[in-house]
Amino acid sequence: MFDIKKIIGTLVLAALLTPALVGMAEAGAREEGRLLVATEVLEEVQAMPDSRLPDALLSRAYGIAVIPDVTKVAFIFGGRHGNGVLVVRDRLNAPWSNPVFVSLTGGSWGFQAGAQSSDIILVFTTKSGVEGIAGGKLTLGADVSVATGPVGRQGSAATDMTFNAEIYSYARTRGLFGGIALDGSVIAIDKTANAALYGKNDVTATAIFSGQAPAAPATAQRFLERLAQATRTSVRTSPAPEAEVPANPTVQAQPAPAADAPRTYPLEDHP
Repeated sequence: MFDIKKIIGTLVLAALLTPALVGMAEAGAREEGRLLVATEVLEEVQAMPDSRLPDALLSRAYGIAVIPDVTKVAFIFGGRHGNGVLVVRDRLNAPWSNPVFVSLTGGSWGFQAGAQSSDIILVFTTKSGVEGIAGGKLTLGADVSVATGPVGRQGSAATDMTFNAEIYSYARTRGLFGGIALDGSVIAIDKTANAALYGKNDVTATAIFSGQAPAAPATAQRFLERLAQATRTSVRTSPAPEAEVPANPTVQAQPAPAADAPRTYPLEDHP
């Protein structure tokens, strides 16, 4: 005999959960769309021989953020905002971490009017800059030094450049690509987007960077493959190994570190 109350309760629960599940699926799809756009931006910029990111700079990168469609709207006073992805590595030539979603927000002042959309790329050249964003947010020009980056043949030829800034900033606007001033802009971790992409509400940037978050979708792998080509590094294909519990709790096992095993952030300062 059917229990009418249980059936009604199940139907009500399903009705309540369905919008939430649909919302999560839509959110995940939206974030995957951002990854696809970021991949396209990276591919298109690197295909521009006269204004691509310099190899000399990419070889020194500890982090790279790609933030497509940053919208700037101004009338006397203005502001910009956009959402993108950031990947990091704990040493040069190492594979890149899974992507973390970030937002870029900033203001401007002076006589100005109109609207503009730009694809922005940020190159982090020190570990300290990466550590700062893993903590939640960074203010460019205050927490870390930022400079407009060299491009194309000029940058590639300048192999003796000191690269003193912690972050180099670039923008592509209406087909033009070059350095951009972003002092005062804030880069912040987008916790909502990360939860949607990785399917875990409390996932942190540190967990994602160190490989302890759930597996990323195929769109993330495509972005990492394009970035590996641009920086001439390998692609990490397996998650970070989980720590094993020794059979005898009084004996602490000391396994040898793997060559490409991700490290836990924050990291030590850049020498």
